[in-house]
Amino acid sequence: MNRLKNKVCVVIGAGQTLGETVGNGRATAIRFAREGGQIILVDKNRQSAHATLDLIRTEGYSDLHTINADVTVEADCERITSEVIANFGRIDVLHYNVGQSEGDSEVVTLPQSNWDKIMSMNLRGFYLCSKHTLPIMRQQGWGVIQCISSAAAVTSGRNMTYKVSKAGMNALVQSMAIDNGKYGIRVNTIMPGLMDTPMAIERRARERAVERDVIRQERDNSVPLMKKMGTAWDVADAALFLASDEASYITGIALPVDGGVTARVG
Repeated sequence: MNRLKNKVCVVIGAGQTLGETVGNGRATAIRFAREGGQIILVDKNRQSAHATLDLIRTEGYSDLHTINADVTVEADCERITSEVIANFGRIDVLHYNVGQSEGDSEVVTLPQSNWDKIMSMNLRGFYLCSKHTLPIMRQQGWGVIQCISSAAAVTSGRNMTYKVSKAGMNALVQSMAIDNGKYGIRVNTIMPGLMDTPMAIERRARERAVERDVIRQERDNSVPLMKKMGTAWDVADAALFLASDEASYITGIALPVDGGVTARVG
């Protein structure tokens, strides 16, 4: 219950897409709070961030703060850091969980605007949030930065821009881990595979005009481990481990949380 006791944890993307299940960002915020973290819930959707806040409060945790921000705007990313420092005095964990794939396609048919939108949110936003957090962590001589990449970074698939953005996140994590190890800062990424989250299920069901369970069955069948997708709680557990002192000698990794999907690469 105290793996993150008194740690100031900034969860970027703490809200979620509407749906039947919990999303990665919300699940991670809840897990971090249960382990004693002081949680800053950041999301572009103020209402969704407050919904996460209310869920955490129902469990009796009150050391919470929300920030409404758009990670594609550098001034907002800088404001996240300054507001956290003004209220908490430090940043121990930065967890980046913002991303999208909608509007993606292969190179010939992809509009440039769609490329820019996906890359801006998935990769550029992570760079900007890290850019404004790292100076604080360097002064502290301590910190954890983590992001949610995807198994798509290393597997084949139709979402070309999404894949490139997630592979870029993995590369950025490696670079930041090397550059900031001397400051006591650990940087890692998590690569979820096929997960039963609203972002993964709702859009596909809507675009194909089929029931959600049709999508779930198709995705379950593609998972080696027990033919079953993971959930946001699996991602949250990995994030908690990497944020905790149990992972104090782990940096620069891309951790698959995928039921064996990436084991088939090659």
